[in-house]
Amino acid sequence: MKNLRLKSARAAKDLSQEELAKLCNVSRQTINAIEKGDYNPTINLCIAICKALDRTLDELFWDEG
Repeated sequence: MKNLRLKSARAAKDLSQEELAKLCNVSRQTINAIEKGDYNPTINLCIAICKALDRTLDELFWDEG
């Protein structure tokens, strides 16, 4: 399942995938794979992404479906 909330939050901060990746110490391809739903990040990476985007785990990663 695509993570459109992550993509939207990243865009709201005006960050490219590359810029977010650098903030989280991962590759751009990792961020791309998370957004596409091809990769489930570790909890540590989820936390790093949340901190970089000023969002909570629930806002970005909790599937309410």
